[in-house]
Amino acid sequence: MTGAPTGTTEALLREGVERLRIAGSETARLDAELLLGDAIGVGRTVILAHPEAPVGADAATRFRAGIERRASGEPVAYIRGIKEFYGLAFAVDSRALIPRPETERLVELAEAEVRRRLATARAAGELPIRIVDVGTGSGAIAIALAVLLQRLGALGVVSLMAVDLSTDALDLARENAVAHAVGDAIAFERWDLLDATDPARSGPPTFDLILANLPYVRHDAMPDLPIAASFEPVAALDGGSDGLEVIERLLERLPESLAMDGLAFVEIGADQGELIVERCETLLPGWPCVVEADLAGLPRVARISRISSR
Repeated sequence: MTGAPTGTTEALLREGVERLRIAGSETARLDAELLLGDAIGVGRTVILAHPEAPVGADAATRFRAGIERRASGEPVAYIRGIKEFYGLAFAVDSRALIPRPETERLVELAEAEVRRRLATARAAGELPIRIVDVGTGSGAIAIALAVLLQRLGALGVVSLMAVDLSTDALDLARENAVAHAVGDAIAFERWDLLDATDPARSGPPTFDLILANLPYVRHDAMPDLPIAASFEPVAALDGGSDGLEVIERLLERLPESLAMDGLAFVEIGADQGELIVERCETLLPGWPCVVEADLAGLPRVARISRISSR
């Protein structure tokens, strides 16, 4: 803490909360706590435990600057430069979408399937297991799985790839992978969904697991999103007229990219459960599609299977 104290944590919190409430923030108290902790360099729990602690001038200046950025609508995650996801801290900025808590459900399902396949594949000698994270963004899904595999000692028996069309997003994903010591465990490639952008490639490889958190917001709903979303890449949110245009392009590529007995886990919007099943029936006849709910009981992940009897 540098500079002469300009007030206590409690006083600065009151000031910040009031500013954010006037600006219309629905989470003013939480936002102010996170920003004050970030400005001082301590966790939010420390802020709450020591309301009487003095705050130096430099930290107070950083806090007030962060509050003004938040009051303008900028997401707290971008201001802090960090977002927690699946028990890990990820660097985030405007190069990619901020990881959402809802996406943790996709990782949970993928983790359970990876564990199951590791057990059966090892017993049958069918290795490696090939996994791709499509539209990786900040790399949160692929990195969370890589960290899990590292803990299981299974990085050598799983082939893990993360792809995105945005070179900026791929750069951010690589930075996060290095920060979590799994930079060498994931192959990052610039692809348009499952289509390699490198013309030297003869065709896409096949994968046992395909994971995707792609844009699924309806185009006409984009103006109604919270103002914080306006700071994120539009291409990572806008899913076209019905919200499934990008996902539909992915479904069309599954027959040539998903191995027999393979699975695709695709995140969807809470109002798209029936629609994704209908779309799969049309584009992938005979492929089972089951929609998994999130913790709130809302449709969240489409589980699409390619059965070997086809």
